[in-house]
Amino acid sequence: MNVITARLLTALLLVSLVACERRPPEYHEQLLVFGTVVDVKLYGVDAKRGAPLVAQLAEDFEYMHETWHAWHPGSLGRVNQLLPSGATFAVGPSLLPLIKRSQELSARSGGLFNPAIGKLIALWGFASDEPPSGPPPTEAQIRAILDSKPAMTDLHLDGINIRSDNPAVKLDFGAFAKGYAVDRAIERLREAGIVDAVVNAGGDLRAIGRHGQRPWRIGIRHPRGEGILASVEVEGDESVFTSGDYERYFDWQGKRYDHIIDPRSGRPAKGLSSVTVFADQADLADAAATALFVAGPKDWLPVARAMGVSGVMLVDDAGNVQMTPGIRERIHFEMDEPPPVVISEAL
Repeated sequence: MNVITARLLTALLLVSLVACERRPPEYHEQLLVFGTVVDVKLYGVDAKRGAPLVAQLAEDFEYMHETWHAWHPGSLGRVNQLLPSGATFAVGPSLLPLIKRSQELSARSGGLFNPAIGKLIALWGFASDEPPSGPPPTEAQIRAILDSKPAMTDLHLDGINIRSDNPAVKLDFGAFAKGYAVDRAIERLREAGIVDAVVNAGGDLRAIGRHGQRPWRIGIRHPRGEGILASVEVEGDESVFTSGDYERYFDWQGKRYDHIIDPRSGRPAKGLSSVTVFADQADLADAAATALFVAGPKDWLPVARAMGVSGVMLVDDAGNVQMTPGIRERIHFEMDEPPPVVISEAL
């Protein structure tokens, strides 16, 4: 090796070492809460700074989980015990914003997102730590609740006080609380000065900033197979949430019954396998994913417009895909033969 070659190799090595030293750190931790894995990634943050922040998020999530749980003892359980009495009572301060926000989003969805149908969810066996196994409830059992038309408009708030004039109302925030919690986590991270982060709760997420020199890249689960249906890049500030009939369900006599209950029929919603919603806030994306799943493959577009989401991708029972125009430009299908795609009208 001559002197010039040796000097060149030394220079390249030094450049490589400097580049490695200058590469921003990334703190990554996984938490088990809300019955799923919450994945937190903080770009440009080392462990010394990141670990205490994620530890605080873990405490927040655990508190939310205990407070908002629909069938475990806690603040929401107390509310559900007292609501049928018709009396006015004080509700905990941690629940008030959740109730108010869910009322707003329920109204925007035309009632298709309806956390007041907790009794129907329990009737189908989905308000339990154990997976349901059937049989499905009878029409008479469903009708006994449905005839009372439980809705978020049956709740009357006055300061910290609440009452309901409908004894059929039972609150279950399972279609919304995870998104609300992700929003609170992003708020806390921003207050700490974090600008590039993603909080991913079991595939449902909100991302802010970028992953260094590139956007955050996320996967959307295939509703009928293992692995990823598609991937999409996210940057700036955006939430991506998916509702699907594969999340919680039971089979009975050759028929699948999933956990997304249509408030109009009292039965599991039909026609779609999954709905992925893009929005600025995670709670909106979470609630809208449920509302659009209930609306079905023919009626989802007006609901999406009314709720104010920025993009939608739906997969129907036959595996066909519908999506809004702006999303089509961003979606990359992770398969050799992409599914048939229909582009909807713009939102």
